[in-house]
Amino acid sequence: MIGLVGVFCLGLAPFPAAAASETITATARVKGRGGVEASAPVTITINRFSTDKERDAILAALKDGGTAGVRKLLNTRDQIGSVQVGGVSTALKYIYARTTGGGRLITAVTEKPIAFVGGGVPGAPERAGFDLGLVMVEVMSSGAGHGELVPAAKVKANADGAIVTDDYSADVVQLSDVVKK
Repeated sequence: MIGLVGVFCLGLAPFPAAAASETITATARVKGRGGVEASAPVTITINRFSTDKERDAILAALKDGGTAGVRKLLNTRDQIGSVQVGGVSTALKYIYARTTGGGRLITAVTEKPIAFVGGGVPGAPERAGFDLGLVMVEVMSSGAGHGELVPAAKVKANADGAIVTDDYSADVVQLSDVVKK
């Protein structure tokens, strides 16, 4: 399934990097096949945002080596934040923010999958190539935002140069009640 079109959309203005850390909370919800529903609290901790130069390096790594190229690049980077889903925390190696009409769109990428969730079953088996985790949230200037979490994904560029994901599972993990703390 292709989702999160434009994860690294180049047409939006970058958000100025914040000097101080910030925390964003949300609730992850997924409805799997057979109607099984699950939810978990999500906490995104940001120590710093990625720069335009770092974004350009991610795009170059994607063009040169696909998902494996991005993962290889992220493996060389220091942790700049974390995403905690339930009781499991995963290091974030890329966090980029862009301003939107109502707030900010934040895209965060892990160097390894956050989880393998498939067919409504947490802990589903690994599948080759689904090597990254992605979080995309819109943090609103006022009120709660929304987003998506892709626990295990492949990434590629479409014809317009936007990054799209191929998700390990057809079960979309929606993020609601997204707020900056």
